[in-house]
This record gives sequence, structure tokens and C-alpha cells, in this order.
Amino acid sequence: MTIRIVTDSACDLPESLAKKHNITIVPLTFSLGDQEFTDRISLTTAEFWKRCAESPVLPQTAAPSPGKFAEAFKKLAADGATGILMIGLSRELSATIQSAETGAKESGVTIPIQFVDSRSASMGEGINVLVAAQMLIDNPQITLDELARKTAEWASRTRVFGALDTLENLKKGGRVSGAKAFFASALAIKPIVEVREGKIMEGGKERTRSKALALLIEKVKSAGPISNLAVLHAQCADLDMFLEQLKSVYSGEIIVGEVGSVIGSHTGVGTMGVTFHVK
Repeated sequence: MTIRIVTDSACDLPESLAKKHNITIVPLTFSLGDQEFTDRISLTTAEFWKRCAESPVLPQTAAPSPGKFAEAFKKLAADGATGILMIGLSRELSATIQSAETGAKESGVTIPIQFVDSRSASMGEGINVLVAAQMLIDNPQITLDELARKTAEWASRTRVFGALDTLENLKKGGRVSGAKAFFASALAIKPIVEVREGKIMEGGKERTRSKALALLIEKVKSAGPISNLAVLHAQCADLDMFLEQLKSVYSGEIIVGEVGSVIGSHTGVGTMGVTFHVK
């Protein structure tokens, strides 16, 4: 059986890893004012952040159309795939998986397609895509049903923690008043978020960025035996320093993914996060 993996661009997987594992990434879209863009295609990451800084409104993100997924499924079937596993952004955060399911029906392909909710976002989604790809390498005879089941098991063991550098995006999105954002910024409050049960939840706050990043290190250290550690970041100048600190508590390979326009629209520039699988 030739199984191929499809995901969406909210996974924030580096392009090199997607190509290495033959992973098809279907892009979400986002708009700034009356202009619409395709994630990963229309703007470079640097251009995206520049436009965000100049925009008085928060970017609005949208799931890929069913037609985009139908197109991807038809191409893979035509290229010889005998089964497709689609791993998507949490249903609690987006209609992306629903769009993929509709696209599968519209595509007319006769090969089986399975869908797994990553219950996560950014590299939290990405590490589950990579785990599925690795299972295909390790066991080429694995069935689509078994691959989907095991990927869902990995997804249930995913943890994601992020330190936001600014409350500006929360303020623009109406999640916090301008006055509250101003005082929080004046006090250098750095909010911590966690992805739990597929939703983005408040995970605490620290007075300084260094303390916020130290909390992320502590989350990794205190999680017990972990695997597949990845870092996600949005234009962070202190990335290398953070990675060195992580290496003091984790001896395995650390994958680094850049926060793209979809997730970045909600978290803002300067976001640093960690994601991993617990045993």
C-alpha cells in the first residue's frame, strides 16, 4: 500500500522536512484589510510581519476551501497513492479538517482517506505529521487504519506551551482592552499559553521574557520522559540562546519550526514555544 500524508499549513513544518517525507501541505489563507493572501506562498515571513506591524487590524485567517483539498487528493491518487492520511489543525480552532472531509467527497477519488485531528496547532500539529511519516518509513506495510489510529494516539500525548512577547495581537483581536494591554505592557507582563484539549488556554504569566522562557524550559524538564521535542518561534532574536538552554535538559534532536502567518496572526511576533510528546 502506498500511503501519502496530507496536512495544512498551520502545522508550521519547515519546507525541507515536508519535502524529505513527501508531505503535501495545503495552505490556509489570511487577509489584511481587503487583501487576501495564501499562506507560505503570497508573502515571505518577514514581509508578513512587516505588514502586520503596519496594519491597524489583526489578520483574519480562513481554512482552505474544499476544492484545494480535492485538488491535492486527486493529484496524489493520480500519482499512485493507494491511501491518504490527512492530519489537520485542531477542530476546536479551525474548520480545516471539515473542509478536507468535504473536499474528499467532492474529489471523486476512490482510494481511502482517513482524517486525524492533531488536537493541536503549529509545530504541535507538525510533530504528529512527522511521527506519521516516520511510522511509514519504519513499517511500509502498515495499514491506513493502523496508521491513523497510532497517529491519533500520539496526538493525545502532545503538549504545547508558548510564551507570547506582546499583547498587541490580543488587543487588536478584541480579547483584551487597550487600557489593560497598555498597563500589562508597562509591567512587562508576558502571557503564557497552552494547547489543551485542542483549545488555546491561558497557561500563566511572567513579569519578564527571561522568566517566561525559563518557564518553558521548566515545562520540558518536569514533563518526565518525552520525545520529539520541537521549538516554534516567530522572528525571535534569542532563539539560539533558548535552544542552548533546552539542550541542558533534553539530549535528543530538537526540530525548529518558524511560526507562519496563520498561527502568527493570533500569537504575534516574538512568540516562542515548545512542543513534545509525553510517554
